[in-house]
Amino acid sequence: MSGESGLRERKRQRMYRTISEAAIALFLEHGFDRVSVADVAAAAEVSKPTLFRYFPAKEDLALHRLADHEAEAGRVVAGRAPGRSPLDALHRHLVAGLDRRDPVTGLNDEPDVLAFHRLLYGTPSLVARLFAYTGRSEEALARALAASGGPTGPDDLVARLAAAQVVATQRVLALENWRRIAAGAAADDVHPDAVAAADRAFAMLRAGLAPYA
Repeated sequence: MSGESGLRERKRQRMYRTISEAAIALFLEHGFDRVSVADVAAAAEVSKPTLFRYFPAKEDLALHRLADHEAEAGRVVAGRAPGRSPLDALHRHLVAGLDRRDPVTGLNDEPDVLAFHRLLYGTPSLVARLFAYTGRSEEALARALAASGGPTGPDDLVARLAAAQVVATQRVLALENWRRIAAGAAADDVHPDAVAAADRAFAMLRAGLAPYA
């Protein structure tokens, strides 16, 4: 049964990717507002009811590309090396992402990544939908922080406040990187400043969030 369950899950994930990538291709070519859900269903060769089983809202078709990162900060904290603080683990993970030009850091100048970021940040409804994504990221990180041996219990306000500050910091850093690259700078040229900005930001977080530093 476990093998059958695994196969079903892989098929389900493939369907998510197929529909989402078909939608993003249409959004990039025609603009988000000019593409209908029916257009996406036709391009992905699925029915509209099937599409809505996978993606409740049109905006989710584009944001699925970020889905793997939704709980990433929480996973980093939960899986950190023994003796490493949550903030140190998050800092190291961010710098490693900058080094490998992970698109989620904003430090990527590949044309298809730039086009997706222009779509994302240039579409008001997608920007609004990002708040739900951000909220779920904060919740996952708050749970990991609360379980990290800090001063609070699983449902304590302190862990949620700390998570909100970390996620907001990561978002601002990524947006700054993207803005510079969108203005014409090369990722390799921005990289030293991006690392320095990450170092400054996490120094500020350590000063304000000492229990997790």
